[in-house]
Amino acid sequence: MASTLKLILFLLLSFHIFSLVSSHRHHPLDSLTPSEFTLVRTIVNKTYPSSNLNITFQYIGLDEPDKPIILSWLSNPKSKPPPRRAFVIARLDKQSHEIIVDLSTRVIVSDKVYHGHGYPLVTLDEQSAAVELPQKYEPFIESIKKRGLNLSEVIFSTFTIGWFGELKSKRVLKLLCFYIDGTANLYARPVEGITLVVDLDEMKIVEYNDRLIVPVPKAEGTEYRESKQKPPFGPRLNGAALVQPDGPGFKIDGHAVSWANWKFHLGFDVRAGPIISLASIYDLEKQKYRQVLYRGFISEMFVPYMDPTEEWYYKTFFDSGEFGFGQSAVSLKPLADCPANAVFLDAYYASSDGTPVKISNAYCIFENHAGNIMWRHTELEIPGENITEVRPDVSLVVRMVATVGNYDYIIDWEFKPSGSIKLGIGLTGILEVKGVAYTHTDQIKENVYGTLLAENIIGVYHDHFLTYYLDLDVDGDDNSFVKNNLETIKVTNHNSPRKSYWTVVSETAKTESDARIQFGLKPAELVVVNPNKKTKVGNNVGYRLIPGSATRPLLSYNDYPQIRGAFTNNNVWVTPYNKSEKWAGGLFVDQSQGDDTLAVWSLRNRKIENKDIVLWHTIGFHHVPCQEDFPVMPTLSGGFELRPTNFFDSNPVLKTRPPNLVHWPNCTN
Repeated sequence: MASTLKLILFLLLSFHIFSLVSSHRHHPLDSLTPSEFTLVRTIVNKTYPSSNLNITFQYIGLDEPDKPIILSWLSNPKSKPPPRRAFVIARLDKQSHEIIVDLSTRVIVSDKVYHGHGYPLVTLDEQSAAVELPQKYEPFIESIKKRGLNLSEVIFSTFTIGWFGELKSKRVLKLLCFYIDGTANLYARPVEGITLVVDLDEMKIVEYNDRLIVPVPKAEGTEYRESKQKPPFGPRLNGAALVQPDGPGFKIDGHAVSWANWKFHLGFDVRAGPIISLASIYDLEKQKYRQVLYRGFISEMFVPYMDPTEEWYYKTFFDSGEFGFGQSAVSLKPLADCPANAVFLDAYYASSDGTPVKISNAYCIFENHAGNIMWRHTELEIPGENITEVRPDVSLVVRMVATVGNYDYIIDWEFKPSGSIKLGIGLTGILEVKGVAYTHTDQIKENVYGTLLAENIIGVYHDHFLTYYLDLDVDGDDNSFVKNNLETIKVTNHNSPRKSYWTVVSETAKTESDARIQFGLKPAELVVVNPNKKTKVGNNVGYRLIPGSATRPLLSYNDYPQIRGAFTNNNVWVTPYNKSEKWAGGLFVDQSQGDDTLAVWSLRNRKIENKDIVLWHTIGFHHVPCQEDFPVMPTLSGGFELRPTNFFDSNPVLKTRPPNLVHWPNCTN
């Protein structure tokens, strides 16, 4: 009987998931499919058939049609869709080729060699090949013997080298080694002093240094796997059963997601990771969907470390452009990364030889019942009345996790029935630590550029800056950026006992320079408005940016890493839409020189009033490591909100019906 019941439940669940993810026709913004990756590989390899030429694919992604073409197609979706094209960055004969492949005609329509500064994304295949080289390299083997370590317990990780004023450079990576004897926490046991440099085009070691010997941190207390923990244990947390008697409220049709009053398109890119497009919300009063966001994604993450010594100065990473958030996506673990009501989706990217790679459970989508309140009011002032109205909050979350080396980044897009979009980022994983001779803070008499976390371990100070690309189309694609400055007014007459108040003085940005904002300097509300659309009472419809903490870079503007990361100099930039301006740190980020960044594009000071504009928002963390971050770091969360501001004529969730409730034995009405 029990086995029969399990079979019935399995069939019901399978039918339900099948109904959630239905068949669909290709959308012009759909991510490339495995068969399309294979087709691109075939077309490019046929163009360069010589066996003497070693072609590697550094990037293959959708060459998205220009925005006006997409908008034209959306106005008549039954018409013929725009041609499917792929954008390819390939390495060939030590040169970077930018190639556009037409997938319908199966021809290369553009192929140009890049002659500027910088190199493309480093593939996982290249990193895997590089870390195999030291095991047979005699100078390295001698260094390990000299330290009395077991060679079989030494493993490597790859590090980009940055740029520090060099006129020319080769495409190289640095390798650092770690000791895993007694622990899986490799980053907690660095073998300091040994550095190898690998030429990625030649795939050989071209430089080797063994400068110093310091104690390798102990394995004791570094293990994070549950199976390896020993008593005493912390309290066991009680589980909770999530019951949805009506089933999930969202539907997935290919890459299109619809839920409550929202609909949007979900894409994937090997560099950006999740891409949200065509987000629109249903207006109950107007009885139609209204545009909010044309396209949004994380454009770049800048992670500079604050140790200027020989072994550390170059650690100034651009996690998206150098390593790829999408390439670094990991399979999500049901019931841990995502709740029981989540639906999982796979993602694909191309390996360095062009063959498709599948990431199972790369995304999860779920309705979030977090116990929050959508809105409420208790009214006690009316005689004989006791009114309490409460609406529980439910939201829809799209989640992906990217593990870039030691750090795990939890990327959330959360859609709320009120019209808000909350963008969240969670930082967890393992700290990048430095091996030292110190075992107690009393021994430290010099600047160690970090915090002593355990014996022989320094957690180095560092930053995380994430820059989001947000092409807001607030009720249409022609928008303006408005600073609603909050200014103090002194009361100079005697008509009021007050001496001051504040008011709003609005300022519409005319050009890009008007829209560069550094938080913390002047109080203001930042709003993207549609000056061509007004509410019933005459306000411009808009969406405002509600930022998180005000964090700005502390490096000198003329420091080489900050020149490359100059897009973090402001928390907000606004630019006119330009298809080619997607990556805040430039298209070729590895060893870039800062001459193709958002900060450079914006110097043109183009007009942005009542134009199709893009909002760029940088959020940041200054990370001073502490002992609680070791051996694995509890999640540190941040983010921001895009919130409707006079977009609706009144509260859009006033008439939202609460979900059907399941009453538990200890609950009372």
